Amino acid sequence: MKAILLAGGKGTRLRPLTVHTPKPIVPIFNRPFLHYQIDLLKQVPEIDEVILSLNYQPRRIEDVFGDGSELGITIRYVVEPSPLGTGGAIRYAGESLTDSVVVFNGDVLTQIDLAAVLQLHRERQAKATIVLTPVENPTAYGLVETDAAGNVRRFLEKPNEDEITCDTINAGIYVLEPETFDRIPRDTAWSIERSYFPSLIERGETFVAYTYRGYWIDIGTAAKYTQVHRDIMDGRYQAPPFVDGAPRVFTAPDVRIEGDAVVEGPAFLDEGVVVKSGARIGPYSVIGRQTQLEENCHVRGSILWANNRVGRDAVVEDAIIGRHCHVGRGSEIGAGTVLGDKSAVTDYSRM
Repeated sequence: MKAILLAGGKGTRLRPLTVHTPKPIVPIFNRPFLHYQIDLLKQVPEIDEVILSLNYQPRRIEDVFGDGSELGITIRYVVEPSPLGTGGAIRYAGESLTDSVVVFNGDVLTQIDLAAVLQLHRERQAKATIVLTPVENPTAYGLVETDAAGNVRRFLEKPNEDEITCDTINAGIYVLEPETFDRIPRDTAWSIERSYFPSLIERGETFVAYTYRGYWIDIGTAAKYTQVHRDIMDGRYQAPPFVDGAPRVFTAPDVRIEGDAVVEGPAFLDEGVVVKSGARIGPYSVIGRQTQLEENCHVRGSILWANNRVGRDAVVEDAIIGRHCHVGRGSEIGAGTVLGDKSAVTDYSRM
């Protein structure tokens, strides 16, 4: 059995972080994001190959994951000749498939029981099964309505408040039968949400929903990307190194914390991090490898990627900083700031 991961997007909502780093390999702590999806797929023994559907900087992604042998699963790469949309990408990647295929959007993090989704799909002999998840504010999403038997009846894109009939949205996880792919035109930008799924309803084909009420998040914005780290630190999503019973402060073996520097948990300090005397790391901070925090600087609630330097007396609060950045002495980086790779903030700047 195969799985298709739709990982071809440019990650525009996460820019400038994704200018040089495709979204599938954006780090969650010190692991590329796609590792978490692959870990979930590996829990289903039937899935013996993961097909990565790519378009944006595919070589960067292939360099990270290779053929999958180190991960214990075969990885195959399919690069779209041009952006084909979700439906077109599935048709292009699944051209030769004959068995049921699991499809994941490339920005979804969840702990769903995929085996249970497959079981429902097979019990109902469905042409397609979609995973739904409830949200507090459905007006920002496309609602998916179902009947009492779990059959999908309608898609409603970004409804007004008076149009809301349910709270379940498309979670970006599907089980599909390749025999239905012939309705997706070849080499054409086509939407699975706006065209393929409605076609199933119009034709009266068996199209069922699995409603999942556990952990689910779309990491595609800076706010959600930050939230994922906090959820893992707080145990809402179980992942190393913050699993049950783990220390609230993770420090790699070679981290150097000098003098009276203070680290308040939860926090993550990767390989080669140096924290100089008087520096303070506050809760929910993630400090990437080979980053140096100079004397008396404060980092609170922020995510710093690898190879950064934060100058003496600088303050970084609730921000995200890419790789190889320099924050000058006495500077203040405020909440919501996102710096791309190789940014330089001059001394005593305010952002």
